[in-house]
Amino acid sequence: MQPTIDQVTSLENSAAPAEEAQQTAVAAAAAQRDSWRSARLNALTSAQGNLALIQTRWLPAGETLSDEDALAGQPDTVVVTRLQRTNLETGADEFGVRLWDSNSAAIVNFETVTLFDFAPEWVIEAEFTPVANDRAIPFEHIRDNGGSRDLIVPGDITFTLGGVDYRLSAFDDGGTLLLVFGDATNGRDGANGTYESGRFLFVERLESGTQFNAAGTVVLDFNKAFVPPCGFSNEYNCPLPPRNNRFAREVTAGEKRVVFTGGFQLH
Repeated sequence: MQPTIDQVTSLENSAAPAEEAQQTAVAAAAAQRDSWRSARLNALTSAQGNLALIQTRWLPAGETLSDEDALAGQPDTVVVTRLQRTNLETGADEFGVRLWDSNSAAIVNFETVTLFDFAPEWVIEAEFTPVANDRAIPFEHIRDNGGSRDLIVPGDITFTLGGVDYRLSAFDDGGTLLLVFGDATNGRDGANGTYESGRFLFVERLESGTQFNAAGTVVLDFNKAFVPPCGFSNEYNCPLPPRNNRFAREVTAGEKRVVFTGGFQLH
């Protein structure tokens, strides 16, 4: 049976808002592209940007370390900060220090982060559904020798792409949802190869100012996918993509790889 004129009109009208919202999201993503890129590069080379981290030192239980002792023998360009985590074996709090050098070898030899051309097809509207209670999912970390750390995942992010249904898990990174994902470009040689361990992406609410405690539409602008901190310093311990956050296809959007000059390599 053929649909009536009224039925066709109703379908067209119901589809129009979704299409218009998608066009709006793509236009906003394109408009933000240059400013995002500029801010990103500036942040990487800042005094405490990813490239400035030269040491992460975890202290034995009960040991303390003064800032003066932590900075002993370091040049004036180095500053110290404090950090804390949970010991995977004992569950006890661990305390440590980080040293940041605004004139680090990585900053001095940094050239750029390669980037895919803007890809409107990788601006995706998805649905965020919160869970009733805080849910923790184990994320393996790159320097935990196969161990995992439970990170709070406030809800599910779902969408359909190319006929495939996805349900992704983004964890709460200080009030912002951070998606750790992998795809078929990771570690690949050639122009479309990306950082081997996966990439990061901040999840954006479509409604500005809306918190992640209610269901609603989110935007996954993979043009803003970025190389994790571990790609700029070996002193970071980055989470790896869980199984459900791994795309079988190539995500040809966002940052690719870090490029240094003069043959410099991270040690």
